[in-house]
Amino acid sequence: MKKASEDIKKSSRGRPRRKTSPVMVRVSEEELADLDAWIAASGPPYVTRPEAIRRLIQKGLEAEESAT
Repeated sequence: MKKASEDIKKSSRGRPRRKTSPVMVRVSEEELADLDAWIAASGPPYVTRPEAIRRLIQKGLEAEESAT
């Protein structure tokens, strides 16, 4: 006998699956304000805080690579 979940077709809408790991980090109010200011300065289309953090990490890593 089939389970109810086997009859349900998964939607292909939404963000594509990627192999990721969640990271929990606490930031101060000042750091959060700085992050929000960076997002605002980037202009539309505005990115989410998680996406902004990913972009800033990438920029930092690229800057470190070019410095060595």
